[in-house]
Amino acid sequence: MPDGQTLTGKRNRAILANLLGCGLRRRELVELTMESLQRREERWAIVDLIGNGRHIRIVPVPNWVKETLDAWLVAAGIESGPLFRCVCRAGNPWGDGISAKTVWHVVKKTAASMNIPHLAPHDLRRSCARLCHDSGGELDQIQFLLGHVSVQTTERYFGGRRRLRVAVNDKLGIEPG
Repeated sequence: MPDGQTLTGKRNRAILANLLGCGLRRRELVELTMESLQRREERWAIVDLIGNGRHIRIVPVPNWVKETLDAWLVAAGIESGPLFRCVCRAGNPWGDGISAKTVWHVVKKTAASMNIPHLAPHDLRRSCARLCHDSGGELDQIQFLLGHVSVQTTERYFGGRRRLRVAVNDKLGIEPG
């Protein structure tokens, strides 16, 4: 993980947390603003997120992602506008946001420091889907989280792994005695 003591490190941690914890695309992440973070149904969410095909969705934000994001926002003094900003060499935030290319570099630099040679930002999105699925998340809820129109697109993210040892139809609740 990036160094949580520096402003750039806090920003990069927040970027990675949002990609992995919320399953965002690079473009979606760079377009986030303070106004897109709102409380909904007693939790934080990214509201009115415009995804591919101009589809609008609400993305729940896990507490650990919000805490990482808050650490960046407080340290950078961001109260409105884009969530993510450049950090100059003097260690101060500047500008009106970052580019999708900046997100790419953050992921690549972090991956290189962990000896992961071929990690792209979209791999973190796929990892989010896989982790949601592996922890028992329902397919339709993962589809809504990622903003996929087709459930088949979502299914491709974790592939069909047939399990015969513990099959899905072993315990249907109708077994005799």
